[in-house]
Amino acid sequence: MSKSDESAAKAERPKKARSRPIKGEDAEVRHVIEKHDLSPAQARELVRRYGNDWRKIDEAAKSYKDH
Repeated sequence: MSKSDESAAKAERPKKARSRPIKGEDAEVRHVIEKHDLSPAQARELVRRYGNDWRKIDEAAKSYKDH
């Protein structure tokens, strides 16, 4: 397979979504802090627990606000 064939094959492959972010990944934690007005510790816990499942993170963040 030539170099151009390899790069074309790579471009056609869909990128796999990460099942879980790297623990404490700053971008996700900052997003949760800003969107839900949570403390950094609460946001970090949600990202660790639910990875990038934003639906579950949103539900759990609402429960923090209810308490």
